[in-house]
Formats: sequence, C-alpha cells, structure tokens
Amino acid sequence: MKPRKWDGRTKARAILEGIKGRKVAEICNDYQISQAQYYQWREQFLSNLDKPFEAKKPTSREERLKCENQKLKALIGGLTL
Repeated sequence: MKPRKWDGRTKARAILEGIKGRKVAEICNDYQISQAQYYQWREQFLSNLDKPFEAKKPTSREERLKCENQKLKALIGGLTL
C-alpha cells in the first residue's frame, strides 16, 4: 500500500478543528488518520506557531541575485550616459 501524502493546508485544517473543540476521534475518522498521527501533527503545528512572526532572512541565493542586480543596474546606468 502506497503511503498517503498530506499537504500543509489539510493538516492545519484538521488541527484547527481539534483546537476548536471537535473530538479527536471524529477528526481522525474524517481524515482517515490515526490519533497518534493527529497528535504528531498537532505538536509540529504548535511548535511552529511563532514562525510567521519572525523576520525572514534572505537566502544566499537572494543575496547573490540582489548583488548581481545592482551591478547590472550600474552597468546599464553607465551605458545610458
């Protein structure tokens, strides 16, 4: 049997239903998951609650592209004069 893949939106929806007060057993039946799976998702969800509020650090690729963009703008500026 091929393992199922759950997207983040579906996982969050299931967890939020539980936080709102719906019984875990009902949620697990609806999503066809075990209660252990639900609690793993919930722990992962709750441990990452602060992520949306953190300042996003640019990746090395973004930094490199920004530097390259500035060089190209300077080059174009020199050519237009």
